[in-house]
Amino acid sequence: MTFIEKEIKGILLSVFLGLAGFFLANYTPSWLNSILLSLLLGMLAGNLLKIPTSFQTGISFIGSKLLEISILFLAFSINYANIAALGIGSFSIIGIMVLMLLLVSFYLATKINCPGATGWLVGFGTTICGSAAIAALAPSIKKNEDDVAISMAVVNLFGSLGMIVLPFVLLRLNLSTQQMGIMLGGTLHSVGNVAGAGYSMSKDVGEAAITIKLARVALLSPALIFFNYLVNKDQVKHWKEHFKLPWYLWGFIVITLLSSVVNFPKELVQTMELGGKILLSMVMAAIGLKVSFQKLLQSGKKGLGFGLIIFIFQIILVAVLIWVIN
Repeated sequence: MTFIEKEIKGILLSVFLGLAGFFLANYTPSWLNSILLSLLLGMLAGNLLKIPTSFQTGISFIGSKLLEISILFLAFSINYANIAALGIGSFSIIGIMVLMLLLVSFYLATKINCPGATGWLVGFGTTICGSAAIAALAPSIKKNEDDVAISMAVVNLFGSLGMIVLPFVLLRLNLSTQQMGIMLGGTLHSVGNVAGAGYSMSKDVGEAAITIKLARVALLSPALIFFNYLVNKDQVKHWKEHFKLPWYLWGFIVITLLSSVVNFPKELVQTMELGGKILLSMVMAAIGLKVSFQKLLQSGKKGLGFGLIIFIFQIILVAVLIWVIN
């Protein structure tokens, strides 16, 4: 039996559900993006249908190997020029926030005893850019599929709630356009959350918030390296081992560096972004197929609590930094 014959059933099921999620997302609210929708479709299919064991190897292949490949596609949308577009004050706020939140997420997840790697993934997704950040980190630290499912659900939930609540709060405060942009771009989880919240307030706030958010996204590569160091620092015997990153991370870093110095055609970047979203939708469907509702409910409570704590801490931290620096 060839590799394709062995894996094909699970691969086709994951691809079908992923594509269904990708296309159906065009008709759902903005908070229910293709990644989250594909994850939910996979979870529904995995829990309501009896998936034959012959499907499992193909599902695992999509959920692991394709996840690594999809991350390379997402790297084309990261450009360090977005950092240069910020003033020293705004960049200081974002840089300090990212560093502090990564440290707090790492140590607090251990203290609260979040199941598996859920706390680390939730903290990392909250710090950088939601689902995409979780997808980038997951292959190197996840302990089971539930970790990814819980963390994706948590960051999308609080990102959506923040998108609705924060504009109402900020409009009642005496803040400048730039300060409101920093609050939104420096705290909300995904680019979609930031755009939805910012442009609902005004065009100027939306543009300021997106600029801040893109700079935050550009910090994904150094944040991945730093967080991998935190997770593995007690397991290495020599400092050189810290540079033994997974192949996909090295590829991700190289592409982000190239995209910052090489002017790739706009059509290529858009194609890579689209390809990355489609692949991630398939991956999330595969991950969902292996998640048990029962286990999710048991371990999801701590993930929700942890996500709320980290999100509140992030908002307070950015507000304090704006008051001190800006």
